[in-house]
Amino acid sequence: MTRTVWDSSVGKKTVMAVSGLMMLLYLVAHMIGNLKIFFGAGEFNHYAHWLRTLGEPVMHYEWTLWVLRVALVVAVVAHAVSAYQLSRRDIKARPSKYVHKKARASYATRTMRWGGIILGLFIVWHLLDLTAGTVHSGGFQEGHPYQNVVDTFSTWYGNVVYIVAMLALGLHIRHGFWSAAQTLGAGRRSRDRALKAGANALALVLTAGFIAVPVGVMTGVVS
Repeated sequence: MTRTVWDSSVGKKTVMAVSGLMMLLYLVAHMIGNLKIFFGAGEFNHYAHWLRTLGEPVMHYEWTLWVLRVALVVAVVAHAVSAYQLSRRDIKARPSKYVHKKARASYATRTMRWGGIILGLFIVWHLLDLTAGTVHSGGFQEGHPYQNVVDTFSTWYGNVVYIVAMLALGLHIRHGFWSAAQTLGAGRRSRDRALKAGANALALVLTAGFIAVPVGVMTGVVS
């Protein structure tokens, strides 16, 4: 039964929608946490430490964080695999390109594939930079996330990589949220305008919220 659902296009779209919404919830929480950096090093470092002690004493140190990390990795992989397989299925169904491109296709829709690739590469860089510290500039300091963030956004390439990725994320959310609503049956003609407005607002808030951090470092508000 599970294999039958997965093999169908509807099943893959549902997996994409559910995994996408899981990642969206994580992004909202992550953005809120990131904005704590504007309250100073003590507040931001305390928040980072709290994440590692979440669930204690029932859960051991970092266990809850690792559960969340594993769930997020599963969601990312499921989302990416579903998207790839649906794309390949669509190409096989239409071996020749359309003579005329669909005029109604938005910029976000046409760039979803490349946006996903950009975000995938960014996730790898972001983890190596601020979690593992292997590509970090200025000397990675374990247990000092505030200083590590400031170091990253004190370089021009750190800002460029992050801001480009966040712009791609905004476009991805703008189209993906509305598409997920349609897949999960929440979309109705009477709701389309509200769903699209909600998708636009959510994409704008998340993009602005994430980009606020490097801008804060660049302008000296965060130092």
